[in-house]
Amino acid sequence: MAFEKPKKDENSGGLDEEVIQIYRCSKVVKGGRRFSFAALVAIGDHRGVVGLGYGKANEVPDAVEKAVSEAKKKLYTVVLKGRTIPHTVMGHSGASKVIMLPASEGTGVIAGKKLRPMLELAGIHDVLTKAYGSTSPKNLLKAGIDALRKLQSAETIRALRGVGAE
Repeated sequence: MAFEKPKKDENSGGLDEEVIQIYRCSKVVKGGRRFSFAALVAIGDHRGVVGLGYGKANEVPDAVEKAVSEAKKKLYTVVLKGRTIPHTVMGHSGASKVIMLPASEGTGVIAGKKLRPMLELAGIHDVLTKAYGSTSPKNLLKAGIDALRKLQSAETIRALRGVGAE
């Protein structure tokens, strides 16, 4: 569906939210069709914190509210290197795979329309992405979160390997 401008939420501590997708489901009852809605929402602070939520309700605003509430429970910190990511990383969820590559200054966020808002909310300004397999928004965003969680700084990798700074 249509993208909304990120809006500031006063009681969320500086987190912006963006509705990625609204799903409409219908069930046939005696009087006709009854609709319910599901919302896929990404939240972030543009400085390395991002979350993803999915909520279902009989009305769209209620579904969005539930999704935002779930996203706040699942916040992740992303390791950044300036305006980009520190190294190439791959994430997967279900049949979706996402590869993210660091990009030079001024490249921008090269990503599909479902993955781009989440990366921007995480504070990533320069990155190249490629999606393989299923492009369903739910799995694609979960794969993106999986990739972002695998990022590590150079100092962390050095410490894990027991190598001194050079």
